[in-house]
Amino acid sequence: MARLGLALLCLLLPRQGFGQPSSTNEDGQWPMPAKNFENTRFSGLAQINTSNAANLKVAWTFSTGVAKGHEAAPIVVSNVMYVITPYPNSLYALDLGQSGTTKWKYDSKPAAAAQGVACCDVVNRGCMYANGKIYFNTLDCYTVCVNAQDGKEVWKTKLGEINHGETITMAPLVVKNKVLVGNSGGEMGVRGWLTAIDADSGKIAWRAYSTGPDTEVLIGPSFKPFYESDRGKDLGVHSWPPNQWQIGGGTVWGWVSYDPSLNLIFYGTANAGPWNPEVRPGDNKWTCGIFARRPDDGSAIWFYQTSPHDLYDHDSINECLVLDLSIDGKSRKVLVQVGRTGYVYVLARETGEVISATPFVRVTSSKGVDLKSGRLIPVEEKKPQHGKVVRDIAPAAPGGKDWQPCAYSPRTGWIYIPHQSLTMDFESTEVNYIAGTPYVGANVKMYANPGDKRGEFCAWDPVAKTNKWQIKEDFPVWSGALVTGGDVAFYGTLEGWFKAVDARTGKQLWQFKTGSGIIGQPITFRAADGKQYVAILSGVGGWVGALVSGDLDKRDPTAALGFVNAVSDLPQHSSKGGMLYVFSL
Repeated sequence: MARLGLALLCLLLPRQGFGQPSSTNEDGQWPMPAKNFENTRFSGLAQINTSNAANLKVAWTFSTGVAKGHEAAPIVVSNVMYVITPYPNSLYALDLGQSGTTKWKYDSKPAAAAQGVACCDVVNRGCMYANGKIYFNTLDCYTVCVNAQDGKEVWKTKLGEINHGETITMAPLVVKNKVLVGNSGGEMGVRGWLTAIDADSGKIAWRAYSTGPDTEVLIGPSFKPFYESDRGKDLGVHSWPPNQWQIGGGTVWGWVSYDPSLNLIFYGTANAGPWNPEVRPGDNKWTCGIFARRPDDGSAIWFYQTSPHDLYDHDSINECLVLDLSIDGKSRKVLVQVGRTGYVYVLARETGEVISATPFVRVTSSKGVDLKSGRLIPVEEKKPQHGKVVRDIAPAAPGGKDWQPCAYSPRTGWIYIPHQSLTMDFESTEVNYIAGTPYVGANVKMYANPGDKRGEFCAWDPVAKTNKWQIKEDFPVWSGALVTGGDVAFYGTLEGWFKAVDARTGKQLWQFKTGSGIIGQPITFRAADGKQYVAILSGVGGWVGALVSGDLDKRDPTAALGFVNAVSDLPQHSSKGGMLYVFSL
C-alpha cells in the first residue's frame, strides 16, 4: 500500500483500475482513496487485529513540508506509496522497501491565485492509480497524469477557471478508462459539473452540468427518476429564477462510486448558491442530490434530491456506498449515503427509490423524509428569513456528516461513521454576484448540540437502522474511517490522536499522538516484507480547522462560514503540520 514490476502489474489488473470489496480477494494494496469502487474503505488484511493492535508502533514518517489541511489518503501499489499534498499539490512516490525513501517527486506548480478562491482551505483529497499511471487534480483546475514508475508527466488537462471562482479539491476516479473529476466553488457562484477525461490522451470525453437545460445536464431518453418531482423537461432551468441556474452551485467535489454489474457511476451534487434561499425560489435542480450515470457517455439514468431548495448548505457530495444488503428478507442492491441532512439514506441503486431514511444525529431542521414523495418534511419555523436570526438549526451547515468518508465492514455489516454534532444560528443577508468572489448571503454561527460533545465516531447498522455503539469526541471527527478484516476500525481526531478501536464493541485498543490535527484518510496495506502497515496524514485544516491553518481571528464567530465559533478553542489543542505516519506491529 514481493516487489512486482509495474509493467507486469498492469497486465494483471483490469484496465480501469482495481479494488477489493471483501476479504476473499484481498491483495494487500490500496490503489485509490476509497480502496475500491464501492467506497467501502475495507481491507481484508487481518495481521493487525483486536488482540495485538495495542502493540502498534511508528515504522517511519515522512514530512510533506506543507502546513495546510491534509485531507488526502495515501495510495499503495507494488510496494510504492504515492502521496499528494495540499497546495502546491506536490506528488511523491515513496519506496516502501526503503522506509519511505523518495523515489521521485512531481511538482505541479499550480497558480498561486487559486489559494485566494478556495472556499475552505487548499486541500486535496487524494490521487488514484490505474493503467500504470497516477492521476490527480490541482487546486487551479487541472487534472494531471504521470507515469507511476518515474513520475514523468503524460498529460495535463485544464478543466476550469479560477477567475470564475472554480477550484478542484476532490480525488479523481478512473472508470472504464475515463478519469472522472468534478469542480469546487459552490460558495463562489460557480456552476457545478462532472467531467470525464480520456485516461490515455487527456482529452475531455464528456461533461455533465448540475444545472441548466437537459442537453447540458446530459439528460435524455434513458433518464427515469423514481420520484415525480424529478420528472419534466429542463427542470435544471425551470426550477430556478431566470438565469440563476448559471451561478447556482451544485458543484461535484466529493466522491464517485461505481457498480460494474449495473455499469453505473454514482455521485452527489453540492449546495445551491447562494446560501440565502430567498434569492432562488424553486427546487433548484439538480443541486443537493445523487446522480446515477453511465460512465461511457455521461448519460443520466436517475436522480434523487436529498434537499430540494436547499436551505442550510446541506450538500449531497458525501460518498455513496455500493452494497448488497438483506432487507426484509430479500437481497437488495442498494446505495447508502450518510447525509448532511442528518439521515442515513438507503436507496435502490437501480432506480433511486428511497428504501429508508433514518436520523443518525439530532435533527431540528426537518421532521423526516416522506418515502412516498422522497422529499424532506420541513420545519417551517426553522426556515431562514432575510434579516431574522433563526436559532438552533440542526444539523449545522456541515451536516450530520460532511465529506469525511465512512467505512463498511462485510464482516460486521456495519458502517463506521466519523461525524460532528453541531447546530447553528442562521441569518440570511443581501448578496450580489461578482465573478470570482464569495457568493453566500448568510451569517452563520455554529456550536455544539445542547449537552453534547462536538464530535462522534459510531458504528451504524443500515439494516436494523440503529446505532450499535458510539464514541464521543470533544471536536468534530473530520478524518476518514478505515475498517479491516482484523475487526479493527481506525480514525483520527482534531487534537491529533490516531485511534484504533474494536469494530464490534467500540472499545479503544490503541492511540498515538501525532504532531497536528488529523483530517486525513487512514489506509492499510501489506508491503513486500509481508507485514501489514497502517498509514495516516496528519495536518490540521480544512473547513473545520481553517481557524488554525488559515490563522483566522477567533474573535469573529462567523469566520470560516461559521465554523470558528464551534472550534474557537482548537488553537489550544492543535497546531499546523504536514506529516505522514506509518505504523506496524
